[in-house]
Amino acid sequence: MVNSLAFFARFFLFWLLFFVVDRLSFLLINMAAVSQFPLSETASVFVHALALDLSMCGYILVIPLLVFSFALLSGRKELGLRWLSFYDGFLVVIFSIISVANFNIYREWGTKMNAKAIDFAFGSPGEALASSASSPVFLTLFTLAVLIAFGLVLHRFVMPSKLRFGRMALAPRILVVLLLFFGTFVMIRGGLKGSPMKQSMAYFSKEQILNHAAVNTPWNLLSSVLSSGKITKNPYVYLKPEQASAYVDSIYRVSKDTTVSILKNKRPNVVLIIIESFGADLTMTLGNEPGITPNFDAMIREGVLFSRIYASGSRTDKGIIATLAGFPTLAASSMMKWPDKMQKLPAISQSLFKQGYQTSFYYGGESEFDNYKAFILSHHYSRLVDRNNFDTPGKSTWGQFDEAVFSKQIAELRSEKQPFFSTLLTLTNHEPYVVPGKPKFGSADNKAKFKSTAFYTDSCIQAYIAEAKKQPWYSNTLFVFVADHAHAYPKDRFDVAVPERYHIPLLFYGEVIDEAYRGKQFDVTGSQTDLAATLLAQLALPAKDFRWSKNLLNPSVKPSAFFSWDNGSGFIYNKHYVTFDHVGQSVLHNSDEGDKPGSAEVLNMNKAYLQMVYQEFTDL
Repeated sequence: MVNSLAFFARFFLFWLLFFVVDRLSFLLINMAAVSQFPLSETASVFVHALALDLSMCGYILVIPLLVFSFALLSGRKELGLRWLSFYDGFLVVIFSIISVANFNIYREWGTKMNAKAIDFAFGSPGEALASSASSPVFLTLFTLAVLIAFGLVLHRFVMPSKLRFGRMALAPRILVVLLLFFGTFVMIRGGLKGSPMKQSMAYFSKEQILNHAAVNTPWNLLSSVLSSGKITKNPYVYLKPEQASAYVDSIYRVSKDTTVSILKNKRPNVVLIIIESFGADLTMTLGNEPGITPNFDAMIREGVLFSRIYASGSRTDKGIIATLAGFPTLAASSMMKWPDKMQKLPAISQSLFKQGYQTSFYYGGESEFDNYKAFILSHHYSRLVDRNNFDTPGKSTWGQFDEAVFSKQIAELRSEKQPFFSTLLTLTNHEPYVVPGKPKFGSADNKAKFKSTAFYTDSCIQAYIAEAKKQPWYSNTLFVFVADHAHAYPKDRFDVAVPERYHIPLLFYGEVIDEAYRGKQFDVTGSQTDLAATLLAQLALPAKDFRWSKNLLNPSVKPSAFFSWDNGSGFIYNKHYVTFDHVGQSVLHNSDEGDKPGSAEVLNMNKAYLQMVYQEFTDL
């Protein structure tokens, strides 16, 4: 019995030490962010991580415990453990791969590896490889080698080669097995009282990166995968249904409709350009960044800019739904993963198709990626053009470079019957940030490469507009430019819980805009979701199906925007914002320090908004 207890003690010691080194590597790789915190608080990560680490050890123990129990109950005197070396070694390799993959995911998404990342990797392996191409190769391989080598060497020193059982009658053996299984269950669950183990049990700091460091990466992935298909109930119920509904209704209630009409006529062609990762920070006008998007900045001076617009999320799939369907993000969930629900949403394309518009969608990548195709084809886009519709294979990792997609749309719109509604989604300004020719800002690091791809896309837009001006349909066409989401670069905004991380431009452009409004900026706070109601109002078309969309050109609307990420959400009301962590149940940022009057209301708006959005999602 003593030998058995020593075996389990060594087993847990081995895995706990491995997780310590894994966590240490995460902190070292994110040293630039972590170094600003007190050393004592950073060291606390390892203490608060223990509960989830032990829970993961419990999961790992299940198979060895079954083998141990069979050997003990069968009356064997000893158990060889060579098989355990292969079992633990295999998991060391898998967990090390997960860890290094997590570094890049955390850098881009601000969240740890989860079911969405696995979905991405297996559902779109080519795109996943393209995204990972921007990862620092040497650091990735070095960290992977260190973790694997440490795990394998440590295992050789810590774990015994065989386990001897003492003399014991059958009844005590059965009791030992039952106690071990019970103990393992309790360890996995995190105790017998209260709720089962959750990520929040590792949360201890107001600094999110320290909380994330304390969360066991394999445990987080396993938990996410096991819960990814569960939508039986709303996980964001904070208020009574009538209270939540009242808050949301107050946000969208308008006293009167005094819409400012900025168009010369009500039936123009509409071309919607959704630009990959084109955050407000890239522009001189909104981000004070010179030289990255000179052409877009010049267009701002000729068009109508909405200067305080925020992306609904931080991924393209969420940006498409928000922009085209006017439906907000769902924090950890994505509407794109549920085609049966997604097809019930309204869409700008549907509204315009019913009015006789010819509809088309252009994308240089694979339209099956992240279920884009399911949304496009279920919402009355009559023609879909993706990488498979080009005569020559694209030279970009993702497919066609932006210039080829813009050129194809221009060429095909020449023969399109008017009025038309055509959407184009760019992709070059995406990892691994590759451009044809010499990159404008070099390729010393990801920031430089990102600025170079943004500059390239900006030059493509200039060439596109120059060619469009030669077309007979140009004078009666409204061009709408909006980003799918913003990005941490170029200002290194790695905190996903600040509004600046979601700030994007929304620009109306074209000769169909009344001269009196060209060059004008509207500073009303709004969201991607507001494009539907704003555009349809300009076309004198109803937008009642777009419940979550506001008409930004109606001065009576409430200035507000909602955004979310995997673990939290934010709400901006006028110029006051509050962001909230739904795992740690804490306010992360509050623009009114000291909880001034109004802060509680904005926080309740934040909670009520996500509660009502998710409830509608579950009810679809």
